[in-house]
Amino acid sequence: MRVAAIDCGTNSIRLLIADIEGTNFREVIRDMEIVRLGQGVDQTGQFHPDAIARTLTAVDKFAAEIAKRGVEKIRFCATSATRDATNRHLFVDGVRERLGIEVEVISGNEEAALSFAGAIQDLDPHEGPFLVVDIGGGSTEFVFGTTTVEAARSVNIGCVRMSERHFANDPATPAQIEAARTDIQVAIAQAAAEVPITQAKTLVAVAGTATTVAAAALDLTEYDRYSIHLVRISATQVHDASAMFLSKNREERLSLGYMHPGRVDVIAAGALVLSEIMKATGATEFVASESDILDGMARSLVQG
Repeated sequence: MRVAAIDCGTNSIRLLIADIEGTNFREVIRDMEIVRLGQGVDQTGQFHPDAIARTLTAVDKFAAEIAKRGVEKIRFCATSATRDATNRHLFVDGVRERLGIEVEVISGNEEAALSFAGAIQDLDPHEGPFLVVDIGGGSTEFVFGTTTVEAARSVNIGCVRMSERHFANDPATPAQIEAARTDIQVAIAQAAAEVPITQAKTLVAVAGTATTVAAAALDLTEYDRYSIHLVRISATQVHDASAMFLSKNREERLSLGYMHPGRVDVIAAGALVLSEIMKATGATEFVASESDILDGMARSLVQG
């Protein structure tokens, strides 16, 4: 069956079209647009009209791709920013007009379960139990389990939210970095109260922050998802990458060959979140996974 999954987060909107037959999973196309749907939501509680317009332009592009490729089933999930926005109907109505489907505004726990399913699909269960960490734009999910989710918690420390809340300067000042660090540590402690974050055999990190940190650690000249998928990055490399991003200004970060232009403004905060997670878990390394919530969503269309 040919299926399409669209994941709309706080920073990016992504499309996966895949052919799935039983356990066989073949990727047809994977695409991403940085739309910053969550622009200002942390402060205002509402979507900005410009952010909705950018996002629906991307949906138009994805809709054309879906029509061209003969997709049989579609699932469209929206996460942190849409959970928080009081005017989310403007976005939901726009998607319905373009795709003829309802946007699922999923809970943090469902987001966690889908991320977990995608993240572990290429990993050996003997490497479990796993702690899957999904650093998004608005929230970060912590999910623990071996083959199924045993504990999960979503906390509001995404890279966009932390950037908007703390990093008024570029690069951020030491005081701004410390304020963000404190905020992040409090949220990690909230997650640790429900999820055994120090008990995993393998820490797996998914989404753009983690894969960009991996690209930095590997010193890639350009972003290459196949070089990044399932690579192991040490805690020291994470801390070094975080310090490097925090020390650079926008132009310097933009000049890095692997850096997606839409991630330039938020990678320093995102990498700081990952650095603090490495400290809190005591993990000596993380596995970077390019399989994530999109893959979990695509599989759910066949299972359900």
